[in-house]
Amino acid sequence: MMNTSSFPVTARPAWTRVLSSVVTASAFVAAIIGPAVAAAVSPAVGDTYVYRLANGYNHEVRGQIHYRIDKIDAERITVAVTTDTPSLGAARTEVYTKDGNWLRHPLVNHDQPVEYEFASAYPAYVLPLDSGKSWSVRVNAVDPASGRRNSVRVDGEVLGSERITVPAGTFDTIKVRRYVYAGDWDGFRHETNITETDWYAPVLGRPVRTESKSEYLDTSRAIGGGTFSGPVIYGDWIVLELAATSTAKP
Repeated sequence: MMNTSSFPVTARPAWTRVLSSVVTASAFVAAIIGPAVAAAVSPAVGDTYVYRLANGYNHEVRGQIHYRIDKIDAERITVAVTTDTPSLGAARTEVYTKDGNWLRHPLVNHDQPVEYEFASAYPAYVLPLDSGKSWSVRVNAVDPASGRRNSVRVDGEVLGSERITVPAGTFDTIKVRRYVYAGDWDGFRHETNITETDWYAPVLGRPVRTESKSEYLDTSRAIGGGTFSGPVIYGDWIVLELAATSTAKP
């Protein structure tokens, strides 16, 4: 992430514009950390996961997001995403690999969610999730609506184990953090830097808590000019916590 200590700060909440990009690792997966876990958490069509969304700055609960597995193919899982409040975003479809990495998923670009298709899977997780493991992977992303192409870099690390409590209960989790460089340079606006943190619960095969923040440098607002001067524009701090689950009937 860029060093912001010498820059003026401009905060700009934007819930309706960036909501759909936050479940930066809503991994609907068959396996993450080994064959034993894979056998226990195999997903099924109809499985539903409900997450509570809150503003990390003031802890205000803004609503719920529902994820329902609609289709499972040999190499991918298709998920329908809806909300209980229209202001939290329109319905959309997300696509994942079997190991929880992204094939179609929103990514914040200058406070705007862009629903990208990734040429190779966005590396939300790189197996196995051993404590201390890290990775740095660059992937190409295409916005089907505009045709814009970005080169996105993801630097991930496994921080270790942590037991946490969310509305759905108490879980033993693996904490994963990613620093994402969105490749969305646009004139005076530098690329968006995103911090994503997941608390992944092996017993469920998905995160039970996700946090996301973003920021970028806007040199058009610099006093006196300069390529690397100007205010840092902060996006929302979004917190998602698992509130309920529902498994498909056999």
